[in-house]
Amino acid sequence: MTIVGFATLWVLALYLALFFLASNWAARAAGRPVWLFGRATGRNRLATLGFRAAFALAFVGPLLQAVIPALREADPLWSEPGAPLWSLPGHVLAVLGAMLGWAGQVGMGASRCVGVAEDAMGELVTEGLFRVSRNPVFTGQLLLLAGVALSIPAVLAWMAVLLLWLSARGQIISEERHLETRFGEAYRTYHAQVPRWIGPVLNRI
Repeated sequence: MTIVGFATLWVLALYLALFFLASNWAARAAGRPVWLFGRATGRNRLATLGFRAAFALAFVGPLLQAVIPALREADPLWSEPGAPLWSLPGHVLAVLGAMLGWAGQVGMGASRCVGVAEDAMGELVTEGLFRVSRNPVFTGQLLLLAGVALSIPAVLAWMAVLLLWLSARGQIISEERHLETRFGEAYRTYHAQVPRWIGPVLNRI
């Protein structure tokens, strides 16, 4: 693995560390639990497992391939010894994704939650990054893992991107039902005006 690849994994590790710290800060500020994965059931439970598996694949997968020759040889996307042309752009994308995800978390303030539980959701947030995307955190996380997959081309890394997208989409649909039930017309208006991801094309997926 190249120096750029290792640097990209450090970006991912730093983001995850800040993610957990932010969850603890938000819980203290809101005076309620914000980590709701333990209460997930049904499809939300599958999404919870998918999130964990996606980030584990993105981080641990390349490290295992870097130290186990058999795993590298079995991966048609793995390239060495030289860095591919898209390695540095992938690193930049990962940094931008991490920044977007972190900014989205901070922008949620006391309404932050990780997971879905109708009785533990905060107020509807429509300002800041939430004026251009209903889900800037998930959008940032997808860009972050896509950057890892570009910087360290590997089947496991791209599987992580797909798994995160599927998990995020499942949880978003569940969140949208809860938000519409709680906020009614206010959320329906917001839903109609702001895309799910970023831009009208991505909003269709």
